[in-house]
Amino acid sequence: MAIEIERKFLLKDDSWRALADAGTHFMQGYLVGSKHASVRVRIEGEHARLNIKSATLGMRRQEFEYAIPLADAQAMLNELCEQPLIDKVRYLVNYANHQWEVDVFAGDNAGLIVAEIELQHEAESFERPLWLGAEVTDDPRYYNVSLVKHPFKVWS
Repeated sequence: MAIEIERKFLLKDDSWRALADAGTHFMQGYLVGSKHASVRVRIEGEHARLNIKSATLGMRRQEFEYAIPLADAQAMLNELCEQPLIDKVRYLVNYANHQWEVDVFAGDNAGLIVAEIELQHEAESFERPLWLGAEVTDDPRYYNVSLVKHPFKVWS
């Protein structure tokens, strides 16, 4: 079984950008979101994937991912997924022997920037960069599946 152990944080400032790669554009949408799992279609640059992730709250979740044809993903995003789609650029930032994924959202979630780190186990320690802000791992508002139903632009 595939397990993802991930922690999610807000950012204090833009100083992470000095360490970031050029970034990759992502478009993703959700076909199904139930109390048990979400089914997501994602275009990441020139590649497409279908992803199934357990709906459990917290840093440890089941995750399964499969490559699919780009044309199929585009059709699913345009015709089958809930709207609005998640539109973001993901930057990879290497810091203290860990790779961070910094997502800069656009569209209905413009203004939201979140950093994620994937860990080998829940108790794994890591050095926190100075640009790291509050942890939001346990806050469901920051899950991409939630951002479709309640985009950042409508938060008060």
